[in-house]
Amino acid sequence: MAQFTREVKSHAAAEEQALYSTMLRKPETTGETRHSVAEHHEIEEMLNDLAATDMSSSAWLSKFKDLRHDYEHHIDEEEDDHFPDFAKYLTEDDIAHMRSVFDRRKEAEKDHAEVTPEKMEDAKE
Repeated sequence: MAQFTREVKSHAAAEEQALYSTMLRKPETTGETRHSVAEHHEIEEMLNDLAATDMSSSAWLSKFKDLRHDYEHHIDEEEDDHFPDFAKYLTEDDIAHMRSVFDRRKEAEKDHAEVTPEKMEDAKE
């Protein structure tokens, strides 16, 4: 679970720095971009809440199922809706820039990603 948490957090951070920072500069895609970034933060809070919950409790399994549902929804929405929409507005230079930023940032973010046990009710807004 700790490895999964680090992977998800580092992927989201790199994606925000590479893809979503680019898409925010394109007025046609700012709504979808903000939606995806908000979902990243919701998933991060869910991961933190899960880390703060005793894995042997029924609450953990319930929270994990909620996380799985939201995580899979997010991936499906990105891949089926947002990414195809974004592709219409990307230049070759955009794509090359995003690829280099994503690859570099994912490794750097993974080194700093933390498993932060924090209950949802204690999460910072």
